[in-house]
Amino acid sequence: MGTRFTVLLFALATLFGAFSPAQAQQFGPPGGSLFGGGGQQQEVVTVAAQFTAPTAEKPARLFITATIKPGWHIYSISQAPGGPVRTGIELKQSDVFGLRGDFRAVPPPEKKNEPIFDDLLVEIHHGSVTWHVPIELAAGVDLATLRIEGWITAQPCDPNTCLPPNRFPFTATLGKGMELPPTEPAGGMSGFDADKLRENLRGRLQQSSMWREIVLGFLGGIMLNLMPCVLPVIGLKILSFVEQAGHSRWRALVLNIWYSLGLLSVFLLLASLAVFANLGWGHLFKYPGFNITMAAVVFVMGLSFLDVWEIPIPGFVGSGKTVELAEKEGFSGAFAKGVITTILATPCTGPFMGSALAWAVNQPPANTYAVFASVGLGMASPYLLIGAFPELIRFLPKPGAWMETFKQVMGFVLLGTVVYIFTFLDWPYVVPTIGLLFAIWAACWWISRTPPTADPGAKARAWLEAAAFVAALWILMFPGIDEIVPGRYAFGGLYDVMASRFDSAVQSRRHSGNRSSDEFPWQPFTSRADFERLVAAGKTVLIDFTADWCATCKTLEALNLNTPETRKLVEQNGVVVLKADWTHQQTKVTEMLDILGARQVPTIAIFPAGDPTNPIIFRGWYGQQNVLDALQEAGPSKRAL
Repeated sequence: MGTRFTVLLFALATLFGAFSPAQAQQFGPPGGSLFGGGGQQQEVVTVAAQFTAPTAEKPARLFITATIKPGWHIYSISQAPGGPVRTGIELKQSDVFGLRGDFRAVPPPEKKNEPIFDDLLVEIHHGSVTWHVPIELAAGVDLATLRIEGWITAQPCDPNTCLPPNRFPFTATLGKGMELPPTEPAGGMSGFDADKLRENLRGRLQQSSMWREIVLGFLGGIMLNLMPCVLPVIGLKILSFVEQAGHSRWRALVLNIWYSLGLLSVFLLLASLAVFANLGWGHLFKYPGFNITMAAVVFVMGLSFLDVWEIPIPGFVGSGKTVELAEKEGFSGAFAKGVITTILATPCTGPFMGSALAWAVNQPPANTYAVFASVGLGMASPYLLIGAFPELIRFLPKPGAWMETFKQVMGFVLLGTVVYIFTFLDWPYVVPTIGLLFAIWAACWWISRTPPTADPGAKARAWLEAAAFVAALWILMFPGIDEIVPGRYAFGGLYDVMASRFDSAVQSRRHSGNRSSDEFPWQPFTSRADFERLVAAGKTVLIDFTADWCATCKTLEALNLNTPETRKLVEQNGVVVLKADWTHQQTKVTEMLDILGARQVPTIAIFPAGDPTNPIIFRGWYGQQNVLDALQEAGPSKRAL
């Protein structure tokens, strides 16, 4: 109970603490708590500051020291999102001084993986911490009277609770400063610096314009129709074309508009998730509950196409006479097809999309919505074009008896899509999900036994009986999965049985066999701390951000990454290659993607030895020559492993 309460407090604090100090000024003057209780906060954290005069050897430097009450701590200015609120530093703007770099902390924060945040790497300051940064002073400024004002925003916590984020003001005057550690050059460090990397990437993104990214997003949306993870559901699109071949031009246009509206609604929802929940492209496929639900929805559609039952959406191509098939496409059915097809396409990121989405998620909400909408319009454009010019599909045969067979073939295509979803489910989920699908099959069969002419009460009773049966089987399959059913039951279900068997099998095989000489020398991405140790040791590091549900990732890895040519160059240059698996809720991987500016896969980042804050990044698409050229540009590791 205590842990869950702490997580809730952190979540609420993070939500409200997302305001920058500048945004928070509307709630009160600096020094007051965003939520009240400022007096208590000031007793926990006190802040003092001073700046030094420039010399011939060193620039002027600003020092800000926070003293923290014993037993309490605050978080670093580089704390990754997704957990506690990071400390922020903001200065009142002035014409007489400016910053010449990034703030650095002395001593550096203590780093540890925090279980209550899904093993997120948290960075903590105890006792006291001093942030310093070089500053540039205007010519002729009187240092004796100069005052540099600002505030830090921090969230004080003790082992049991956290106070709301608060602003602590300071006024810096001329002083002696402090002696910097000899291991920390005044001009900055040559190792990995997440803040510096973010600043470099922000500079790259600022070189682009919204209209350029909208065009790239539109082109990426068109290409998304050709991506590998869209192919398993191409039957939905083909069937839509076939049905429209027998419609009037006006009806074909209206149906395609509804199909496109369904498609666009998903993109606008994804934009909202990116703006308000910081969820990236394809992020929903990380959750087992979402994948199991999608498998169930597609399975139900496949059963409908195979005439096991009829989906209760008017015109959604259920059972019926073949000659009436072309006339049964309804607006709600077209909209639903657009929604489902687009959701199933989200594991993919195509050419042009990667950079557009990376730019969009780092922009104000209006720009984010604009770019996501452009991707949706690009994906919808072929259907809108066919709707406006139906003669483009005149090559399709006229509606007839063949359409019933085609519809049933598409039913098997949808069942194949269910198999595709199984490929990125964890093994313990597979057998219980199959059991659940059989329960859904039985429920659909039971509903179909009710005659269409039956009274509404009989139809409602059949639906309730079918729903109760599926719910009972769901509990038997997944009784203790917090991601699917909150809480735990008093008995173990099929998932628990399969998870136990899977763990035993993994333990027995863990040390069996050696890596083949032809296999790519992948190492797992274990944590940001381990990655920083590699770059600090002078290694060139390549990180492949991938996921089992990302068909584009697997295709690009097979064709352009896991190749003899790439492996040869990696081994010659002593490059460390890390695989960052984002299939499930891996916070450590999400943290690195956030540092790189966007939550999406596929992403490849190559960090050059000696300059890791300027990585070479490929998002969405890359060729083998792109990887080879980037490895040559990054150069070899400074020392062999």
